[in-house]
Amino acid sequence: MEFSLPIPDGARRNLARGWLLLGLVSLLVSGIFSVLLVLARTPYVQNFFPWTDFFHTALVVHVDLSVLVWFLAFGGVLWSLNSTPRFLSAGRLALLLAILGTLVMATAPFLGAGEALMSNYIPVLQHPLFLAGLLLFTGGIGLLVLRAMGAIPPVGQWMQGAAALRFGLNTAAVSAMLALMAFGWSYFTVPDILRGKPYYELLFWGGGHVLQFTYTLLMLVSWLWLASASNVRLALSPRVALVFFGFGLAAVFITPIIYYSYPVTSVEHIKLFTWLMQYGGSLAALPLSLALLHGLWRAERAQGDAQPLRAALIASMVLFGAGGVIGFLITGTNVTIPAHYHGSIVGVTLALMGLTYYLLPHFGYRRPDMKLARLQPYFYGGGQLLHVLGLVISGGYGVQRKVAGAAQELDTVERVAGMGLMGLGGMISIIGGFLFIYVCYRAMWPKQSFSAKP
Repeated sequence: MEFSLPIPDGARRNLARGWLLLGLVSLLVSGIFSVLLVLARTPYVQNFFPWTDFFHTALVVHVDLSVLVWFLAFGGVLWSLNSTPRFLSAGRLALLLAILGTLVMATAPFLGAGEALMSNYIPVLQHPLFLAGLLLFTGGIGLLVLRAMGAIPPVGQWMQGAAALRFGLNTAAVSAMLALMAFGWSYFTVPDILRGKPYYELLFWGGGHVLQFTYTLLMLVSWLWLASASNVRLALSPRVALVFFGFGLAAVFITPIIYYSYPVTSVEHIKLFTWLMQYGGSLAALPLSLALLHGLWRAERAQGDAQPLRAALIASMVLFGAGGVIGFLITGTNVTIPAHYHGSIVGVTLALMGLTYYLLPHFGYRRPDMKLARLQPYFYGGGQLLHVLGLVISGGYGVQRKVAGAAQELDTVERVAGMGLMGLGGMISIIGGFLFIYVCYRAMWPKQSFSAKP
C-alpha cells in the first residue's frame, strides 16, 4: 500500500512553497546561532566565549527557530497540501503573519532585546519586541490551523494510503488547535503576581506538552510517506494506520480535563501533563515504528532518488528512538534532559528534511544533489547521536543544564570528556545541518547559476 498525497497545482502549491521557504530560512538562522552555542559550551574553546548572557540569548533564538518555527512552518507545508481551495486568502495572511513574527524574533536580540528566560518548550526574551514577534507568529499559526480545519478535503469512502495520511494531518491540526487553546487558558488563569521565568514556565507548560503531540503526528505522517517513496512495503493497512493516528490524538483530549480539574499553579497540573506526554506520546509512535522496522528489515536496498529518503527515515527513527529511551534515564535537572529532547526533536527534524528532498522537485524546483542528499541525514544524525551521547555521559556525572562557561563546573576528566564529545558531535551535526540548507539552496536557485547537472 502506498502512503502518499497528491501534490496540488496553483495557489495551494505556492502557499506550501512559502511555508517551506520560511522553515528553511528559520533553520539557517538557527544554525548560525547553534555554532555559537556549541562553542560556548565546549571545553577550552568556551574560554573565548565568556558572555553567559549572550549564550542564553542565542539559546532562546536557536530553540524557537529550530523547533517552534521550523516544525510549525513544515506543518504549514503539509496542511496547505492537504486542503481544498477554500479560504486561500486566510492562508496567505497566516503565512505573512508568521513571516513577520519570525523576522521580529530573529532580529530582536540585535535591537536591544535581552533578559533570556529559559522556560520549557518556548523560551523567551523578556522584551516587548521579542514578545510582539512571538505573538505575531502565534496569530499566523492560529489562522493556519483554523484554515487547515476549515478546508479539509474528504478522507474518502475507500480507505487508501492517502486517506490515512489525510487523517493523520487532520489529527495534527486538531492537536495544534488544542495547544493554542491551552496557551490561551493558561494566559487567563496564571496569577498576575508571578513574574519572570515562573510566569512563562506555567504559561507554556500545558500547551507546550500538547505541541509535542503535534510534532510527533507530523513526523509519523512523514515516516509513512518516506517509507512508500523509498520503496519500503509495509504490512500495515490504511485502516490500521488511521487507528494508530487516532491513538496519537486521543491522549490530547485529556488536556481540558486537566485544566478543569486543577489550577495551572498546582503540582497536579504539572505532573499530569508530564505523565500525559510520557505515556501518551508513544501510543501511535510505538506501533507505527514496529511496522516500519519490519518493513525496513524486509526491504531491498534503496536505489537512485530513493536513497536520501531511506537515509532520512532510518536516521530519524534512530534519533527519535534514542530520545525516547533516554527519557527514562532522567533524574534531576542535569544535561540528560536536553539529551532526551535533542534526540526526539532531531528525529522529527530528520523526517521533515527527508520529506523536503521528496517535495522539492514536486514544487517545481530541481532534483537535489543525490550524492550529498544521501550522506546528509547520516552526517547530521550521526553528529547529533554523538552530541546526545556526550550529554548523557555528562548528565551521569552531574553537569547541569542551561549553563555555560565556568558554571558547568567541568572539574573532572569524565565531565570534560562527556562535554567534549557533546561539542564534537554538535559541530558535526551543525555541518550536516548547513549541508541540508546547501542542498536545498542548490535545488531552489535558478539552474543557470550552476554548472553542475541537475
